[in-house]
Amino acid sequence: MCFPKSDSAAGQNLKKLYQLAVRHTIILMQPSQNRSPRTLMDYNSINHALDGICGLYERKIRDINPMIPNITYDITDLYNFIDGLADISVLVYDHEIHAFLPYDWQWIKQKLFQHLKKLAQR
Repeated sequence: MCFPKSDSAAGQNLKKLYQLAVRHTIILMQPSQNRSPRTLMDYNSINHALDGICGLYERKIRDINPMIPNITYDITDLYNFIDGLADISVLVYDHEIHAFLPYDWQWIKQKLFQHLKKLAQR
């Protein structure tokens, strides 16, 4: 992506906005106490990762209830899904320090709430 001259204020602001929007995000998940089915999911942004977590939950609901055509759930159901996992964490790339920062299930729940609230307001 091209940005205006890097020393200009506009160029720096655009670059920061881009870096905030495009933050490589990795979800590390262990669904059960059995250590073998660990899962790593790779996304281009935090929002895509949050959509991925919702998608995992929706697939689980469909597997349990294949005859239900439309799936509905609330944030409490999604939180219970996360609480039922043996482990889940997220690594988010920080462009300023050129490293991944780790976040736990509490952060994930907070971000999911904010993300779904934004989607509901559209």
